[in-house]
Amino acid sequence: MKAIISPKYGSPDVLELKEVEKPVPTENQMLVKIRAASINFGNLVLLKGEPYLARFAFGMRRPKYPIPGGDIAGIVEAVGKNVTQFRIGDEVFGDLSACGWGSFAEHATAPEQALALKPANITFEEAAAAPMAGVTALQGLRDKGKIQSGQKVLINGASGGVGTFAVQIAKSSGAEVTGVCSTRNINILHSLGADHVIDYTKKNFTQNAEKYDLILGVNGSHPISAYKRSLKPNGIFVHVGGTETQMYQTLLLGPFISMTSNKKMSNLLQKSNQEDLNILRELLADGKVKSVIDRRYKLNEVADAFRYFEEGHTQGKVVITIS
Repeated sequence: MKAIISPKYGSPDVLELKEVEKPVPTENQMLVKIRAASINFGNLVLLKGEPYLARFAFGMRRPKYPIPGGDIAGIVEAVGKNVTQFRIGDEVFGDLSACGWGSFAEHATAPEQALALKPANITFEEAAAAPMAGVTALQGLRDKGKIQSGQKVLINGASGGVGTFAVQIAKSSGAEVTGVCSTRNINILHSLGADHVIDYTKKNFTQNAEKYDLILGVNGSHPISAYKRSLKPNGIFVHVGGTETQMYQTLLLGPFISMTSNKKMSNLLQKSNQEDLNILRELLADGKVKSVIDRRYKLNEVADAFRYFEEGHTQGKVVITIS
């Protein structure tokens, strides 16, 4: 089979399209013929080996997982004898980041707990765009943010992969949603149901008088003190993405602020699991959430897809279509 190989850490230039052995599923795995995959921030970390702390998980000198890619959508081609949830021919989607990665290829193996049935009303590309970003948004809002109906929720970085899902999940939870994005993405956020949209090129939301019950920081470089200022009493800030400085501030200063004030500052480390994937599946099937796809690339164009993604201006997700 054809697969993208990352032999060392570096820029997208290190990626190679190679012919490799098709994997064979164990008795607890399935073999999936991949129809689509997508790029997330975690893929960029795995590619570059940055921040350096990530190498303790991904390999110190070179990538532990030579075939990158976490999000997957495809068709079950073979099943191990202990697999009970799926059959050959099932259309599935999921996240391989907890079981070896490997979705930038024509085939991959995975335990059944990493996958769910693909909603019949969406395409393979739409399904592949959803798992990691959608579950991250769900866990950030529900688990860390304790979102409740009627709350005022702000999503900073609302037009990217996680952000577009977060806007929709927050709306489906009954919140009043404000999205922060650049000028060119305003219409996208309104189309996803955002009640208010702030153009960060014209207005700094941390300097206005509006306060929020929950802020999900998906992108941006505001210091943690600015987020704290924008929270209501008993408000919660959840750091999902942004600058390294912001991440370390949340990790180191967040617990102190949470203990000494009536505002909570927390950091999310997404954990893929089948239960949340099935919740996301229902949201997609019911039309409460949809995948926003910016660009599609072929398997032999993955390096170009990464170059575009690392510019940091994607509208929703970048998808890899695999025929």
